[in-house]
Amino acid sequence: MSKVQLGFAGIAMMVAAGLALSSCSAGAGGGDAKADVILVTHDSFALSDEVLAQFTEQTGLTVEVRGSGDAGALTSQLALTKENPLGDVAFGVDNAFASRAIEEGVFADYTSPAAAGGSADYAYPGSSALTAVDYGDVCLNIDTRYFTERQLAEPATITDLIKPEYKDLTVVESPATSSPGLAFLLATIAADGDGWQQYWKALADNGVQVTDGWTQAYNVEFSGSAGAGSRPIVVSYASSPPAEVGADGSAPPTKALPDTCFRQIEYAGVLTGAANPEGAQKLIDFLLSPAVQADLPGQMYVFPVQRDTPLPDAFARYAAKPEAPLTLAPSVIGEHRDEWIAEWRTLVQG
Repeated sequence: MSKVQLGFAGIAMMVAAGLALSSCSAGAGGGDAKADVILVTHDSFALSDEVLAQFTEQTGLTVEVRGSGDAGALTSQLALTKENPLGDVAFGVDNAFASRAIEEGVFADYTSPAAAGGSADYAYPGSSALTAVDYGDVCLNIDTRYFTERQLAEPATITDLIKPEYKDLTVVESPATSSPGLAFLLATIAADGDGWQQYWKALADNGVQVTDGWTQAYNVEFSGSAGAGSRPIVVSYASSPPAEVGADGSAPPTKALPDTCFRQIEYAGVLTGAANPEGAQKLIDFLLSPAVQADLPGQMYVFPVQRDTPLPDAFARYAAKPEAPLTLAPSVIGEHRDEWIAEWRTLVQG
């Protein structure tokens, strides 16, 4: 993948948008051919063409990829169309939104025999309708050069951001419009419990900047990437530093802070009422295959769930690997997500 001129999420979105707009079918002779399996996913989905083509070679089934916004928009679309599903299988509903999909009956039960290889370790609690495919950690990232040049101690925890020495240094995404923004809000709730509101008031008083999405925050406002912005602290991913590795292999000028990370898990599932449920099951099995799992880090900058999957060298060397990432039970997120976002709007945006 290209280094950082657009950022890893932007690149993946462009790739996926091209797939969706052309309604491409892996292994088909052209875009007009009828696909055997329709995969509904978020706009950041990406796999290498040669890897996706292996599914057709192995099963004889072609795949059409249909993008449907981010994880939140995808979940809403699936819920609204559950009586007339948009496809056969969906990928990209994460643990921040999975409870809604489960409650709405969007997915049919299916347990992949391949899940025993590691996916089962990330299973959605109490349900066999979702299969974990990958995970990622949303973490604070910092521009290490900024702190070195100013001889300023680097922050290490979420709480550090409200200290006077870090005033006007942080940019975050809105949890109302951004998946990493929501993950960071959940991280603060997991870290501070009932004190999260006071934390956000203090963070606002300390000059936090809020953007609508990751692209603006990371590529424009953050000082450590292509945008050369003024803020050296940003909400991004544990896997962001590998995208900043120099063309010559030199170490990235950024790092993720492992004690600030919130775990995101992405799931796939057979859609209830799918026209081709057997094909959907085969595609889920394929998403857990060694070829796909090894392709995920370089394509979507996420971590594979299957054990012993090799990682790209940059991942192995520079991606943060938190020993105890912050988490919340999906059922708790589902029960309180909307009220938490509404409270956050009042506290931070007035």
